[in-house]
Formats: sequence, C-alpha cells, structure tokens
Amino acid sequence: MNYSRRHLLQIGSAGLLGLSLPELIRATDNGSKKRRAKSIIYLHQFGGPSQYETFDMKPDAVSDVRGTFKPIASKLASVPVCQLLPKMAQIMDKVTVIRGVQHSMKNHNSAGYYSLTGYAPPTDDQRLRDSLELFPAFGSIVDKFAPSPKGVPTFVSYPHVIRDGSITPGQHASFLGKLHNPFFINQDPSAADFRLPELSLPANLGLDRLESRKEVLRLIDAQTDLIEKSAVAHGIDESYQKAVAMLTSKEFMKAFDLAEEKPATREKYGRHTYGQGCLLARRLVEAGVRFVTVYLSPLIGGCTGGWDTHGFNDKPMDPILKNYLLPLTDQTLPTLIDDLDQRGLLDDTIVLWMGEFGRTPRINKLAGRDHWPQCYTLLMAGGGVKRGAVVGSSDKIGAYPVQGFRPEDISATFYDLLGIDPETEIQDKFGRPFPISKGTVIQEAIG
Repeated sequence: MNYSRRHLLQIGSAGLLGLSLPELIRATDNGSKKRRAKSIIYLHQFGGPSQYETFDMKPDAVSDVRGTFKPIASKLASVPVCQLLPKMAQIMDKVTVIRGVQHSMKNHNSAGYYSLTGYAPPTDDQRLRDSLELFPAFGSIVDKFAPSPKGVPTFVSYPHVIRDGSITPGQHASFLGKLHNPFFINQDPSAADFRLPELSLPANLGLDRLESRKEVLRLIDAQTDLIEKSAVAHGIDESYQKAVAMLTSKEFMKAFDLAEEKPATREKYGRHTYGQGCLLARRLVEAGVRFVTVYLSPLIGGCTGGWDTHGFNDKPMDPILKNYLLPLTDQTLPTLIDDLDQRGLLDDTIVLWMGEFGRTPRINKLAGRDHWPQCYTLLMAGGGVKRGAVVGSSDKIGAYPVQGFRPEDISATFYDLLGIDPETEIQDKFGRPFPISKGTVIQEAIG
C-alpha cells in the first residue's frame, strides 16, 4: 500500500505512543480515503469546447460575445444550455457544471498535456514534445494506486492518438514505466469488423502453453496485425503476467463484442466512432476497467475534427457547431449518462467531459472564437459527484472567473472520489518526489 506524506507523518506521530509499524498503519488506516467511485470515463474534447455555445451561455451580452445560438431551459434550475443540446437539457439534473476553470496555456499541445495529467507543462510551446520527464496520464496514476482486478486492465484508451503537429504529451505512463501504460486500441469501434486481435487466440493454444513466455512471444511473432495493433504485444516484456491474464479473461473479451447490444441501443449512442466508443466505455467499466479515455478526435478542428472552430479552413464556426459538434455531443453524452444511470452504474462511475481550454469572449473576423484558457467550463457526473449543481462562476461576459478552479483541482477531486489521496507522492526518473495532484478537492462538487 502507498501512503501520502501526511499519512506517514500521522504514523510517525503515533509512533511516540510506542506502537509497532504494522500496528500504526492499521490504526491510521481507519482514516484512509473512502472510495466512492469505482471507475471514470474521460471524454476528452480535443480542440477546446466553447463555453458560450454549450453550458455557460451569456444571452444578455452583446452580439459578438453571446453568438447566434439561443439558450433553452434545462432541468438544472438557472442553467440554460444551447438550443442545439435539447437532450442534454433533459439530464442536466444529473450533472455538476464546473465553471471558471483556468490556466495560462494557449497552445493545444501544452494545454492538452495539462488536461491529460493535471500538471502544467514547463513551457507553453506548441512544439512541446513527448518526454519521460513529463508527468504520467491520469489513468496511469490510477493503474499504480488503484488497479483493476486481475485479468482486466486498469487503463484503456482509444481510438486515437491526439496531436497538433507533434503527438500531444500526457497519453501514457511516462516515467512510471510501460507497465502502467494504457491498453490502447487504435481501431474504430463503429467498424463492422471491430475486434481485438490479441484476444483471438488459436484454438489449440491452452493455458499450459500460455504459461510459457516463449510460447506467447512465438504467438505474437506469428501474427503481424498483433504487432501493429496490440498494446499487450508492445508491453509483453514489461507486463507478461498482465498480458496473459488479459488474453484469458472472458469478461474483458466480452466487453468488445458490441454486437451483443440491442440495435436500438447502438443507434441511440450513434453509429459513428465517438458514439460506439462511448458505448464501449460503458461496457468496459461493467467489465471492471477503472479508467477509460475516449478521445473525440485525433485532430484539433475542422468539419470532422475537434472543437478548434476559429475559422478553420476558412469555414465559419456556426455550421461546424450546428451540423457536427453540438449534435454529436447531444446524442452521445446524455445517452451515456442515462444508460449508466438506468443500469445502476452512475453512482460509482464518474463521467468527465472536458477539453484543454475554452474560447474567447469575442468572435473574430473569420466568425470563430480563438483559444481562451483564462476561463472555461466542463461537466462531471456520477461517482459521488453532486446531481444538479453548478460550482464556480464567470464574469458577465465569460472572460474571467469570479470563482475559479485549475485543472489540478479537477484531478484532485476525482482522485479523492476514487479513494486515492491527491497528496500521494510518486518519484520521477531523477528520484524527485511529486504529489499526484497539486490541486485542492472541490468539495462543492461532491454529493
């Protein structure tokens, strides 16, 4: 078991009473973090969603601040949402809206890294490169301190590697080691032939042969597509036991068979990559996976990419939002939250909907909003998060927080809900200690 500095200080103080170390640990464990959530589904909104066109609308502001879309009432009192989010309006009483989140990173790669790790990068540079000196992904931290049961990976991510030019850092375990990397799936969950090649074992390969590392490596060498697509194959030397457990786990295998779902359920989520990815996320947490990251898009913006809508390719913002991003959000996000709730899973599954920053108050000449990390909005639901609440606030034009938070406060909050003390320390490759989160738990968001 790992202990925070505060926990060890408590043990040290109690040691003055003459108790042995095992007795001290047992005595202080009574005050350990209570786990309220088992899993978290992180819907990563690359590009930076506009707060003005989603969940922090400013209908009384001047036209080039408020935009063209109208607010509609929602089930969360005093919180209107965009008119293009009518399904979301009906489930807002199940979420907490967190407004006034802020930082100072204006570039996608540096801000993206911050959104994936809860740690500010050393510099706000679009050329920020992946490095073992940078902090691990959220899911890798969870894998180290609250791993899933044997046979199920703790951290699964798919279906994209996000990038803006270079690959955005923060998508893997970094200095924690490859053992804690995500089980990454680079296939489209909406494809008719969606499957995991590493779970398709030859019929004559029994458990006795799987116990031999040499036999597993021979199997991998014999299957070219395994090398190209398999997280297990790439990590076999670091996690042989974990690989074998996953190769033989019927529960984990079953989660990927989306054909088991009723056609009406699949239609409700949407027969597209993101929709089926959200459905897969629900099935993965049912199988025991603790942290699932679903990347909306590998790209920052455009007509089929992420939320970077400031005149992308000379196309104005409104059609991209109206015809693609907002309908996609209104189909998948409320469906996922409702589905989890109806199955009794929402009480112990956190849903986090968050991008790397927000958008500017003023709409630029190309009919778009530029990058704005100074004040943005995100949603959390389930797993001990309050139902039907708003925490934080922005000024009258949404430019700056009145009551604000930082990305590390978000990570501190969900680590706390997962029963992991945010002050728990890890060491980087130089042996320097760091808390897993430098933030403060947002108590107002916890039910």
